[in-house]
Amino acid sequence: MSLFPITRRAATLALAGLLATPLMASAQTPIKFQLDWRFEGPAALFLASTAKGYYKAAGLDVTIDAGNGSGGTVTRVAGGAYDMGFADMAALMEFHANNPDAPNKPVAVMMVYNNTPAAVLALKKSGISKPSDLNGRKLGAPGFDAGRKAFPIFAKANNITGVQWTSMDPPLRETMLVRGDIEAITGFSFTSLLNLEARGVKTEDIVVMPYPAHGVKLYGNAIIASPKLIKENPAAVKAFLSAFLKGAKEVIAKPDDAIEYVKARDGIINVDLEKRRLRMAIDAVVASPDARAEGFGVVNPGRLALMASQVSDAFGTRTRIDPTAVWTDTLLPAKAELNILPPVRR
Repeated sequence: MSLFPITRRAATLALAGLLATPLMASAQTPIKFQLDWRFEGPAALFLASTAKGYYKAAGLDVTIDAGNGSGGTVTRVAGGAYDMGFADMAALMEFHANNPDAPNKPVAVMMVYNNTPAAVLALKKSGISKPSDLNGRKLGAPGFDAGRKAFPIFAKANNITGVQWTSMDPPLRETMLVRGDIEAITGFSFTSLLNLEARGVKTEDIVVMPYPAHGVKLYGNAIIASPKLIKENPAAVKAFLSAFLKGAKEVIAKPDDAIEYVKARDGIINVDLEKRRLRMAIDAVVASPDARAEGFGVVNPGRLALMASQVSDAFGTRTRIDPTAVWTDTLLPAKAELNILPPVRR
């Protein structure tokens, strides 16, 4: 037999291999992902896997954009502008219950903030030091603030009545508290505390009352996905979650190093401030005692059902919230992959 046919066949196969390489590289699945807020410390949990190439290695072309509140993220994923996002579970529940006929209601696929970061903050000079001191006081927060919307749950758990609310844009919340226009605010603990410090208030002069520490065990932010993506390409969702876990594990282990990923997206951040914000977020809501007890990424069905009932009542939703409709664990990686929380520091 002549060697020519074999040689020509080998050359043809080699050429086919060369042509296939760029095609495979360009065949990565695009995923548009929106955060709940600006590029601040906690965003490093998601940005790390971009910087380290973990999403790309998983066959994904991930674009991560800043957000302007969980409600907006849920709406944009529902509308198809984004495939996935990071949003407060209460905001997701509210969307489901108020839009029962919406064709594309997002679903939570991984819990990241096992506890809500919501808290009430006040200045010590106001005489407020515990929840019962809020009776009859003037509180302020943007209308869409997660803590404000869930405040009826906090109030019920702590027998608080007679609160008067003032609304404002987010940048004015802490300023109005410092000026004395209001007596307390609701907000994410690791955001409002640092914002007050930035306005010249000493840490020791601030009272922080986290919801989880005062009888309100709501879940916080979760990764959400479009049901269209879940149905048409569940493998892409699974790949995203696995890649996210790799980066998040490294961020939790060395949070200070991870702020460089945030600075790459927003060059004017205060690096030291964002390092503190990220560490506070990890300690308060990511690696919290509840997260360690339940396991990272998952939910307790009974706790989720209670939250659904509480949010239905507090938010006055059009329909009752079905906890089985807002959450699925079918796309979660194996338990070993979810084990990303470091040992408890002694």
